[in-house]
Amino acid sequence: MTETVDALAGLVAGGGVVVLSGAGLSTESGIPDYRGPSGAARRHTPMTYQVFTRDAQARRRYWARSHLGWRVIARAAPNEGHRAVARLQRGGLVDGIITQNVDGLHTAAGSAGVVELHGRLDEVVCLDCGNQTSREELDRRLREANPGFDARVAAVNPDGDVDLADDEVAAFRTVDCTFCRGGMLKPDVVFFGETVPAPRVARCFDLVGRARLLLVLGSSLTVMSGRRFVLRAAKLGIPVVIVNQGPTRGDGYATLTVDAPLGRLLPALADRAAGGADPGAVAAGLTGVGR
Repeated sequence: MTETVDALAGLVAGGGVVVLSGAGLSTESGIPDYRGPSGAARRHTPMTYQVFTRDAQARRRYWARSHLGWRVIARAAPNEGHRAVARLQRGGLVDGIITQNVDGLHTAAGSAGVVELHGRLDEVVCLDCGNQTSREELDRRLREANPGFDARVAAVNPDGDVDLADDEVAAFRTVDCTFCRGGMLKPDVVFFGETVPAPRVARCFDLVGRARLLLVLGSSLTVMSGRRFVLRAAKLGIPVVIVNQGPTRGDGYATLTVDAPLGRLLPALADRAAGGADPGAVAAGLTGVGR
């Protein structure tokens, strides 16, 4: 562990770091990931934008499951990994944070200017008029519309969706936009099959293009939404470091890969990098660590 931290600190201590985080960073806050060690129990595929907008029954099923799952997400607190990233930013080493997560935990931990690539689960948007409201307000309305709904949550997923039997959602009542009186409500997150807003993607590319180092934390980089930033960094000759439990689809582009729990490694990294890395220790640490 010490050699690994020294190797990472030697790369991070120079500053100019842009962080790209994924679901693996939030697992220690009680939110499982899709493909890592805690994601093995997922029994249904994520909701797609096309199904959500076209199928009223699927939409009812989503809201019933998400209504319960949101309570778990809302109670989640930043873990030591989130706090360590915020410390690195406050110390002037991290210039930007791009997260694929929708849980808002980077900001809750004290990080500033976080680019939430896939949106935030605590915000709701009307697809008809564009009006935005808080998830707390929607939660209140759904509770009022479903006073007897108290299904048991078997498992929660990173998008706030949970596993429920069909008979448990049959009587669930959805609600519509109160601003335009009838518009379709959707969490203000990017569903599978939906496109990330172009200005948001451009902002991320700009951050990566100006980075000295791209640090990937807790992402398998399976989908192109996040992997494209690794590809851009590699094309520009910007070093990529990946810390994740398990292999990723970006490993071939990385200067260094580390398989370790983020909640343990990142606080140690923040301590070490903030104090400055000794070149001799860094050289020793690179031997036999990652790639």
